[in-house]
Amino acid sequence: MVLIPRIEIPLDPDAPEARRWLEEELAKPEYQGAQPNAFDLAMQAIRDWIASLFEGARGLPEPLLMLLGVLAVAAVVVIGLLVFGLPRLRRRRKPSTPLFDDRDRRDLATLRRAAAAAAAADDWPLAIEERFRALVRGIVDRDLVRVHPGSTAHGIADAAARPFPGEAQPLRTAAADFDAVRYLGRGGSSAAYARITELEQRLATTAPLGEAVSEPEPAR
Repeated sequence: MVLIPRIEIPLDPDAPEARRWLEEELAKPEYQGAQPNAFDLAMQAIRDWIASLFEGARGLPEPLLMLLGVLAVAAVVVIGLLVFGLPRLRRRRKPSTPLFDDRDRRDLATLRRAAAAAAAADDWPLAIEERFRALVRGIVDRDLVRVHPGSTAHGIADAAARPFPGEAQPLRTAAADFDAVRYLGRGGSSAAYARITELEQRLATTAPLGEAVSEPEPAR
């Protein structure tokens, strides 16, 4: 006959042993997943706060109770805005249209700075090119002219002359100056740069004629 040693199982643990058992049990995944997250705690705090506003409110005039309810809802809205941020009321700005055929997507401010920097360095070909690009970016961003792959400077100038008929000749001259420095290798001049700069600034502050979007003629 084999004698099996008797093992005592502590059914009445002392305080340290009971605490250890409890910690081991609560460390199991099913208990960890059930713990409230930060959002749950925040919502519970809001509910407790709203409930505290109405504690002992029995017997108060009905208008006062309604006012407390409105204030509570307003407080929840403010807290929600602080936590989640303001909603985007404006439409997401569409990406910039590339100018000409070189995928130039720079914005108006960047093009203006580039033109001014080139002019300060007496680099008139680059200054003229960048200022004309700023001119085109300004009217394109205002949805006055729509450019396409293959659009030329002269085609854009002709299209821009429709909303700005009084600037038709200055626009054609600016396009010619742009083509001269970009494609013909001309040196440009400070006078040409000044003309395009003044034109670009005039167009930026001039109300267009009509609401239709002009499109340049396709290159031939």
